[in-house]
Amino acid sequence: MKHIVMYSDGGSRGNPGPSALGVYIETLDKRYGEPLGVRTNNEAEYAAIVFGLKKIKALLGKTAAKQADIECRMDSELACKQLNHQYKIENAKLQPLFLEVWNLMLDFGSVRFVHVPRAQNAVADACANEAMDRAAASPLGSQRLFP
Repeated sequence: MKHIVMYSDGGSRGNPGPSALGVYIETLDKRYGEPLGVRTNNEAEYAAIVFGLKKIKALLGKTAAKQADIECRMDSELACKQLNHQYKIENAKLQPLFLEVWNLMLDFGSVRFVHVPRAQNAVADACANEAMDRAAASPLGSQRLFP
């Protein structure tokens, strides 16, 4: 079974405000940053996890993904504890995102969620901030929405 380590981060300038996701798939040396439009910080955190899992599946292919062990590292204690069933999800906007992550988990051999200190998540954080900076500098702003 192939072990894949993914770091994810979501950020929002304002809460809600212009936001973006950042994903660093360390094992595959891939980095992504995408603007999300106006979202809360927690919505951006979940969007990053969804994006990362989808990207890993696309990079590995369906068959190899089924054999992969994914370790999702994040500095969002809330998202991590919700995904590990330690906290309830009371925010109605986060519930469908949680379900999307949960359904994506079925595409892999196993998926684990690990909380890490912010300093250990610097690459994903930088990807999210770069995406927010790019969106703020573009004539359309951060109007791109995560599908």
